[in-house]
Amino acid sequence: MDIRKVKKLIEMLENSNLEEIEIQEGEESVRLVKSHGATPAAAQSFILPQEASVQVSEDSNQEDEEIVQEGNLINSPMVGTFYASASPGTKPFISVGDLVAEGDVVCIVEAMKMMNEIKSEFSGTVLSVNVENSEPVEYGQSLFEISK
Repeated sequence: MDIRKVKKLIEMLENSNLEEIEIQEGEESVRLVKSHGATPAAAQSFILPQEASVQVSEDSNQEDEEIVQEGNLINSPMVGTFYASASPGTKPFISVGDLVAEGDVVCIVEAMKMMNEIKSEFSGTVLSVNVENSEPVEYGQSLFEISK
């Protein structure tokens, strides 16, 4: 399980009324429980298979070094399926290097059979597209990075 997903789950748990979240992806699972005592938030409990827990700790060190945000992020406002273009076989709304204006449609996220146009909150150049076409996305997941 990607460490970014775990971090997002922690944020979502902290900002919600839920007391605990448990997610399972294949053989990996994560269980987060809100702490009510004097223990810091970093003391959340994680239950992962042995191999995955080693991999997560290695990935977290690498990602801390690699995360150097150069621009503004456009995040998914909902859970759904990401589509880069209006219909299969057509040109994507935006690609790396394209200029985008605030309010331009950058993608579609399908949720509950509804096609939701996602618009840019920023003007600038597309630095990266962080999701593949037809890939499921989570709430708050980074979709694009736009230059400042």
